[in-house]
Amino acid sequence: MADHDVIVVGAGPSGSACAYWLAEAGHDVLLVEKKHFPREKTCGDGLTPRAVKQLDDMGLADQLSHHHRFHGLRSIAFGRTLELEWPATPGFPTHGYVVTRHDLDAMVAERAEKAGAVLWQDTEAVAPIVDRGLVRGAVLQRKSGGAPEEVRARYLVVADGANSRFGRSLGTSRDRSYPQGMAIRGYFTSPRHDEPWIESHLDVRDANGNVLPGYGWIFPVGDGRVNVGVGLLSTFNQWKQVNTTKLMDAFVDWAPASWGISPATSCGPATGGRLPMGLSVGPHAGPTYLVVGDAAGAINPFNGEGIAYAYETGRFAAEAVALALTTDDGLALTTYDERLKAEYDLYYKVARAFVRIIGRPELMRVLVGTGMHSRTLMEWVLRIMANLLRPDELGPAEAAYRAVAALARVA
Repeated sequence: MADHDVIVVGAGPSGSACAYWLAEAGHDVLLVEKKHFPREKTCGDGLTPRAVKQLDDMGLADQLSHHHRFHGLRSIAFGRTLELEWPATPGFPTHGYVVTRHDLDAMVAERAEKAGAVLWQDTEAVAPIVDRGLVRGAVLQRKSGGAPEEVRARYLVVADGANSRFGRSLGTSRDRSYPQGMAIRGYFTSPRHDEPWIESHLDVRDANGNVLPGYGWIFPVGDGRVNVGVGLLSTFNQWKQVNTTKLMDAFVDWAPASWGISPATSCGPATGGRLPMGLSVGPHAGPTYLVVGDAAGAINPFNGEGIAYAYETGRFAAEAVALALTTDDGLALTTYDERLKAEYDLYYKVARAFVRIIGRPELMRVLVGTGMHSRTLMEWVLRIMANLLRPDELGPAEAAYRAVAALARVA
């Protein structure tokens, strides 16, 4: 006997999206979140057109419109600046938003509730219920106290983020040959808080002026603040020796003075974390459960974007679970892994190879320095890194990657 059709562990982007699509299809969903909304979450807060599409599809376009909208990316490196508009790609908008996770995650979780999902906040899934080798629910502990509750479901979706303690209890692990990122961000007041561009610095430097394989960002939030941060790739052979707090301090000191960011304009301590990338965490599916979002390592290695892929993998999981429920055939869950491979295998394979190349600082300098002299090339780079290629462009994208690889060998 099951209390619910599905339990979704974690009400972040992937979990709430999954719960929304399942509830919208008429299924009985329990969505469990250990924190209470609204709550802070370490993130760059930028929503690319790929993420905006998913939110629009969930009926959130009107609520998004009240947040800061931007038209593209301003890239800065080695004294050059390029302002690149989002490309026109069929099926996707040509704008993005900056929305703090404090606001965004509450918005999507509430949308899932309105669709019919039951949301238990301040409730932690502390262990899976395993019956004859199959996951049949979760042991839930409410922060208000009381004894842990055993809640059963026909299927379970793991969406508890990059650390994914619940996923690890089911045997998930990260493939250490895959890249991961390390990022830190903070908020600052700024006179340029409502600019129509997000800004990326591709020549982020340490305190000694050495260029590192990563990037710094300044994302206008539109409410008097900007989100400022730095990210670094594990393909850099010295990445474990980098102190991200000091790297953040160096970026704040080095950033253009017109932003007005400094320790005096900081809104509080910076926070950071590690970013599992390229679907590096698996397995993604078991006989009665699926793993989505950051818990599956779904972050894009090209740019560190995780929100769009959280929404997408949550939606794919919902489709697979809905098929299993409507056909009464648990084998339908295998369609989730098949969908992940069809959508991301080639793209993430290229991305993983690319970040191995740019993990070498000398190659990073050559590639970025070359690219910044060509608007056409950088427009291509934006299309590729934001995963906004048209289907007819997949071949040229591979050709572009091979050209970059050849240039790296020459360098």
